Amino acid sequence: LSGVTRERFLRDIYPRRKPVVLTGMELGTCTTKWTVDYLSQAEGSKEVKIHVSTVPQMDFLSKNFVYRTLPFDVFVRRAAEVNHQEYFLSEDEKYYLRSVGEDPRKDIADIRKQFPVLAKDVQIPEYFEKEQFFSSVFRISSAGLHLWTHYDVMDNFLIQVTGKKRVVLYSPRDAPYLYLSGTKSEVLDVDNPDMEKYPLFAKAKRYQCFLEAGDVLFIPALWFHNVISEEFGVALNVFWKHLPAESYDKTDTYGNKDPIAASRAIQILDRALKTLEELPEEYRDFYARRMVLRIQEKAYRNDYG
Repeated sequence: LSGVTRERFLRDIYPRRKPVVLTGMELGTCTTKWTVDYLSQAEGSKEVKIHVSTVPQMDFLSKNFVYRTLPFDVFVRRAAEVNHQEYFLSEDEKYYLRSVGEDPRKDIADIRKQFPVLAKDVQIPEYFEKEQFFSSVFRISSAGLHLWTHYDVMDNFLIQVTGKKRVVLYSPRDAPYLYLSGTKSEVLDVDNPDMEKYPLFAKAKRYQCFLEAGDVLFIPALWFHNVISEEFGVALNVFWKHLPAESYDKTDTYGNKDPIAASRAIQILDRALKTLEELPEEYRDFYARRMVLRIQEKAYRNDYG
């Protein structure tokens, strides 16, 4: 959708809770200014912690990457090239920066604090109230990098400043088919999944979009997304609190810890399942099925098509 105003977004798009690509947004000078040369000199040689991987498909569950530290200017130049003269693991290794707070365990990512010079070039679409702001995450990816499928618990805008991305999305209600481990899916290759290992994945309905420089993707909370950088590119994610502030885990600096009530409910369910273990198998099976029905009756939305 082109040139969507804040009013139209809040009235027509936001309440539908579906992903939408917004084009023609006023994002500031970053879309023209952020060349490799400008980026590398703008923030100088401050140290950044980056992911380095020998394969394009990064897997957070098996941790097929290493963390390394580089001066920002060196990192930008390396991420922009395909083959490296200097490298950590292999000459065609991939790089990924996801900015974090000063102390990642306590502080959120905020481009204004971590990259103040670059922050001046960006006009973030403030389609939410100031007090709802949670974080602004600065991201730089090598060409070809695939980021694992995951969900976040807050609404966010993925602002593609330079380069191109392909984003594959799945609805929250397809969670049963995505083989989840926490907030992440075990299915790494969404284009060529291993159907013997993940047979239910065929039931998940795939949505796909392509982001060009200057495009903004609205990703509602709980929507799964898998991001492929088709070119070297720079992006900025802005997360905001869609639920009342007290709903969120205070120790969450990444925006991916389940809301407090959800975590509590899962703990209670785990206790209930442990209690069922006191029964013989046929009883356990019978009462577990009744519990599933009860959850469906009480908690499932019935307005899904």
